[in-house]
Amino acid sequence: MTDLLVTNGRVVTQNPERDVVEDGAVAVSGDRIEAVGKTADLQADYDADRVLDADGGAVIPGLINAHTHVSDILLRGAFAADRGLYDWLYNVKRPGVLAMTPEEHEVAADLYCVEAIQSGVTTFVENDTEVVWDGWDAIEAKLDAYDRAGIRSVYGAGFADDPSDEAFRTLLADIQTRNPGVDHPRADHFTVDTETALAEVEALIETYHGSAGGRQSVWPAPIVLATSTARGLREAYRLAEEYDVMTTTHVAEAEVEEQGVALSSVEYLRNVGYLGDRALLGHCVQVDAADVRLLARTDTRVAHNYMANMRLATGYAPIVAMLDAGVTVGLGTDNSNLNDTVNPLSDARAAAAGHKGYHRDPGVVPAQRAFDMITVEGARAIRRGDDLGSIEPGKQADLAVVDLNYPHLTPCPDPVFALVNGAQGFEVETVLCAGDLVMHDREVLTLDGPLDDLLTDASAAAEAVVERAGIE
Repeated sequence: MTDLLVTNGRVVTQNPERDVVEDGAVAVSGDRIEAVGKTADLQADYDADRVLDADGGAVIPGLINAHTHVSDILLRGAFAADRGLYDWLYNVKRPGVLAMTPEEHEVAADLYCVEAIQSGVTTFVENDTEVVWDGWDAIEAKLDAYDRAGIRSVYGAGFADDPSDEAFRTLLADIQTRNPGVDHPRADHFTVDTETALAEVEALIETYHGSAGGRQSVWPAPIVLATSTARGLREAYRLAEEYDVMTTTHVAEAEVEEQGVALSSVEYLRNVGYLGDRALLGHCVQVDAADVRLLARTDTRVAHNYMANMRLATGYAPIVAMLDAGVTVGLGTDNSNLNDTVNPLSDARAAAAGHKGYHRDPGVVPAQRAFDMITVEGARAIRRGDDLGSIEPGKQADLAVVDLNYPHLTPCPDPVFALVNGAQGFEVETVLCAGDLVMHDREVLTLDGPLDDLLTDASAAAEAVVERAGIE
């Protein structure tokens, strides 16, 4: 007996041929896709416990957000001034997130998951860059929220194990003088010795990796090169190999990170043993052709955070060159108070258009390539290409149904073109993860309580955090 049959859809398979099955259906048994084909054929062959009528909508793989930060969703709108990366990071984001209580982290996680589900996301990679190793209360609060939400999460356990870079510390002190009223955290508040960092990350992996019915993953995540030792980076990659996970870090985001150094960030990571197919590098904006060849040769994966790079004016990552060289690239929405949404469809549209303009070439990022970065290539970027990212028999039943019956999506001869260039995210009406229904008719079924209550709680928590941190 088949558990579920999704019928009468335009099934965007994202299989190797990128087939779109018109009047298509998907049969789901347990947490797996059992069959894909024409509705009439699957209705004849499969007797399902439940039938969901897609009513002509696009049935797509659950979207994959390859790089994001969850807790700072409560800092949306907390500042109006134009700020560069380090100004924003150390005068707004870091003070705000470090001021949050475990209960506020949980509210942020609940809000994030609801928005992500409503955008069609079934998998996201969180980079928790404000981990303070004096207890797991905030971490556990968020992981509990992800478990309840019913979608897949990768928790990147961030750590900083090198407080010795005097030039970097001086730079931060100079930046923080802009807002002396902000409760700036001390460097040693979130910096720990290498042994402690690695032991805590390993304990988190052993405790939580594979939990939530297999939907929860934990990765070691050295935050940035400036606050990471060579040993910390090398051991993070070793842990990834030992536990069959990945590791992620932020690389070459701002020009200041590359100035006055003999090695590029990518070359340095090669030298210390961090490049390879278990490494997912966020940003990679300030990289050159030699770096791109290194990434391709080592099969290192990249998370492109287009909207955040534009908002902070850090520049255009050479994603077109990476894709042409065979580098696996996923798309991330990055910070929830920079983007300011967690909607991969809107980011795919912006990235596709932006790179066309930057390269003066309308053919560099076609709609299919942009859609790949949030589905099948996003899955490969996190080493889940075998079971996520496309609608094929045997893969996990992570699906979304997008209503195409809107004026802005009409006519719609090519659903992929429409999804990238026309859809805004609110058209997602149904989401399944591991075969379980997590949203139907825009109602998030896994939400613990009324949505209005969550929005009220999140607004109140946000106001308290901003006031407590002294953010201007």
